[in-house]
Amino acid sequence: MVDAFLFVGLPYIAIVTALIVGIRRVRGNPFSMSSRSSQFLEDRKLAWGSAPWHLGILVVLAGHVVAGVFPKIWSSLLAAPGALFVVEALGVAGSLLALAGLAALIYRRLTSARVQAVTVPADLIVSALLLGQILVGLMSAIHFRYGSAWSAGTVVPYFWGLVTLSPDLSYVADFPMLFKLHLVGAWLIVLLLPFTRLMHLLAVPLPYLWRAPQLVLWNNVRRRQQARAAVVQAESRREFLKGAAGAAGATGLLALGVSEKTLSFFRGPRPDLESESALLQKKLERLQQTAEERQLELERQRNDMILVGRYADLVETKGRYFIDYAMGPGLAFKGRDGLPIVLSAKCTHLGCTVGSELDARGRVLCPCHISYFDVQTGRPNDGAPAKLPLPQIGWALVDAGGKVVASRKPGQPLPGLLDPASLSQCSLYITKPGRDLGPS
Repeated sequence: MVDAFLFVGLPYIAIVTALIVGIRRVRGNPFSMSSRSSQFLEDRKLAWGSAPWHLGILVVLAGHVVAGVFPKIWSSLLAAPGALFVVEALGVAGSLLALAGLAALIYRRLTSARVQAVTVPADLIVSALLLGQILVGLMSAIHFRYGSAWSAGTVVPYFWGLVTLSPDLSYVADFPMLFKLHLVGAWLIVLLLPFTRLMHLLAVPLPYLWRAPQLVLWNNVRRRQQARAAVVQAESRREFLKGAAGAAGATGLLALGVSEKTLSFFRGPRPDLESESALLQKKLERLQQTAEERQLELERQRNDMILVGRYADLVETKGRYFIDYAMGPGLAFKGRDGLPIVLSAKCTHLGCTVGSELDARGRVLCPCHISYFDVQTGRPNDGAPAKLPLPQIGWALVDAGGKVVASRKPGQPLPGLLDPASLSQCSLYITKPGRDLGPS
């Protein structure tokens, strides 16, 4: 319930509030959309804070925006050798730069009496929220590596689910606490945006490019001459902009003339009959794979038990993969007591599939972020990124005549005793959650 509010309810509250209050502020009090510069009060400390802050945060935001708007292009870029390391390094460097700049600005605001005189509580709240957001993001990037790569398959679908009014909480429900705090902090910033000086982010002064020059009249001859010279200079800049616009238009017309050749160059040669056949074959294979997945889902909806394999094929050192009722990966082992061990193979950290082979301590490894899980209890090792154990799955042993010899629900003891000699002829099934399939 808390996750549903924080990652579905809060985003919509923040977006709707930002739109309504922001539009009212733009229409009712447009001159309030300013950062209220305090440079005329004190500018030495400001120079050490403003430039690093703006440069660093622009680098970080650019990475977030490109990954969110163009996820396929982003993933293709990161597939190049060394690109992921470069992107991660730039992100960390930008975060450190923004953090240093923001710390300098906060120090200036707290130590300069002149700046304190014009500081309102909203300024301190926004500064603290931005500082916490950058710190949490930097800690997440350092503690959980290569987030720029796997976020394209988790955070981006979650974001576009909100945009298309079809939110899917499953993408972020298993996130570590740091990631959840980072997401909640982002939505809080969106919520506070129209009430604070952050609103100046949306007030880009584009009309200044074509606004008529303003003439300021002074009371002495020298000032009037300087004002006229400034007007002449402004007119010169305006004429330069007009000339640049004309040159850009001519360049655009020239580009239209060769657009077909340019598009043909980037599009490459048209595929021949063999290439088209190979493409159709790949599409057919994907359709067949989708049909098989739907068939598995239908089978799991209709049946109370799903076959995993013969009990005699289970071993203690290597698990047998299968698909559980939630269409996730599962593993089946033969326990030390001769009974099956059946548990989910989906890592509780970020959903990767764990390995099937046991190490010397009876653990399986999740290779994504190095978490070891004890197959007897499902618990992760101390200090692992995963904090929750692998869920156990209910199972049943069925003999050749279709009789349920034994069954066990997750977390419950096995009722009755079993004859080990009779197990070699049994098959292992997983049971639908909530169904009681005792020995028949």
